Amino acid sequence: MGIGGPASYDPAKSWCALTLEPRWRASVGVWALVISSGRVSTESRADELWWKTGVFYEIYLRSFADSNGDGVGDLEGLRRRLDYLTWLGVDAVWLSPFYRSPMADFGYDVADYCDVDPLFGTLSDFDRLLAEAHQRGLKVIVDWVPNHSSDQHPWFIESRSSRDNPKRGWYVWRDGAPDQPPNNWIASFAKEPAWTWDERTQAWYLHLFLPQQPDLNWANPEVVDAMHGVLRFWLDRDVDGFRIDVVHAIGKDPALPDLPGAGRSHVMINSDQGSQRLIRGFRALLDTYPGDRTMVGEVYILDTARVASYCTSDQLHLAFNFPPIWTPWTAEAWRQQLDIAYGAFGAVEAWPTWMLSNHDHRRHRTRYGSEERARAAAVLLLTQRGTSFLYAGEELGLQDAIVPPDRVVDPGGRDGCRAPIPWDATPTHGWPVEPWLPWPPEPARNNVATLQRDPMSILHLYRRLLKARRRSAALQRGDWKWLASPEGVLAYVREADGDRRAVIINFTDEAVSAPLEEIWQVEVASNGVDEGEPYAGTVAPSTGLLLGAVT
Repeated sequence: MGIGGPASYDPAKSWCALTLEPRWRASVGVWALVISSGRVSTESRADELWWKTGVFYEIYLRSFADSNGDGVGDLEGLRRRLDYLTWLGVDAVWLSPFYRSPMADFGYDVADYCDVDPLFGTLSDFDRLLAEAHQRGLKVIVDWVPNHSSDQHPWFIESRSSRDNPKRGWYVWRDGAPDQPPNNWIASFAKEPAWTWDERTQAWYLHLFLPQQPDLNWANPEVVDAMHGVLRFWLDRDVDGFRIDVVHAIGKDPALPDLPGAGRSHVMINSDQGSQRLIRGFRALLDTYPGDRTMVGEVYILDTARVASYCTSDQLHLAFNFPPIWTPWTAEAWRQQLDIAYGAFGAVEAWPTWMLSNHDHRRHRTRYGSEERARAAAVLLLTQRGTSFLYAGEELGLQDAIVPPDRVVDPGGRDGCRAPIPWDATPTHGWPVEPWLPWPPEPARNNVATLQRDPMSILHLYRRLLKARRRSAALQRGDWKWLASPEGVLAYVREADGDRRAVIINFTDEAVSAPLEEIWQVEVASNGVDEGEPYAGTVAPSTGLLLGAVT
């Protein structure tokens, strides 16, 4: 189908047909992290890279803003809300998949990588959104799903049409008996074999997720070329980079051996080095484009050192580190996680990422049990050394929705964290009609319009933190080291170019005395109390403080 713009795509062909122009990329400095006595420091810095200093905002498009009254968020709905994002103070937007899809996994089953699903709009809508985001200084990265396609993608339709089809080798097929899968791998979500028997061609195909999401065979050079064409298609439209779905899983041991133990999903333990070789190819491609185009990988391995190994200078720019999402709200647990992360990423001179919520996990407001803790967590998140990712709605203090059985739609049980964003206190909360999922709790209170009017709201807390981070060299790129603190409290200091900030997080439900040797002023308090006043040495229950040095 013709789609216009700088490139065109015919789903009957192998990949996007592109006319490429020579590209250049400015040289950039390398940031080196050194871990010594609980200190993380900057050895050298040439250029300030936007993906290091900025804060990303994840938008699950279906649930953000609806422009056409079908109950599903879309590209035009997001475009109309761009001014809210600039008011909030984020620097970059990550968009969930909006490609053509049967929606078996709500867009993570892609039927056409180079077009927009009509549910979300048109390619022209995307171009307009991207242009207006850039006009506002917002970077935009898009979600790319390279491990698998939809079973409705033309590539797979051809692949399963016959054993001798030219695209047969584009997916992972194995011969065998229909009652015995090729190995003991288990698919995510279903907890059933990661293989489906295809009666027509008398063979098994691999799918690490749903049967409707067959795995591409990245050992096939034609698949590599086709997917590089997809990257070029979006880069030539001027996207700023990609969030890459389960990128660690694309390379697989050709022997497809059994996993130790039974009932284990391959996704969370895959460590085949073929993935990293393929990622180096992605990086080389991105580096031919100007503007520091960026890749952040979903490396869903709960081993931070292994995650960091994907972030060497010729691989991913950033990789999500998931253990903090599973970390309980205690000072001891978070001290351990911070030490592990800074040690692991520092060992390979990589830049960490930090997040508390996303579209696949329960919101941290729900996990932590109170808005006070969620507020303190915002201070913790936005004062770390590294790149922070916010999930749309956490700035509103949203909790997971309670989804009755008759409204459950997600095969992975993630509907609650994907509830729609309430924009105001009207009955439909700024949506033209009732949306595709139930509202999160208390939408009449926890909505954008209501919280914008309340300077003590959690929304204004996020805005103050983002403003503080943007104007502080220490918070954007400074050294990081622990300060002495009492039990139940974490304290650390950030410093760069003479700018110094201290952070104190009280994880307990009691006020705690936590004096500091120097004189500090409260810049941002998660409870909004005493901002602009000298720090008196006591931290209120479940409170985070950002302090500025008094000179």
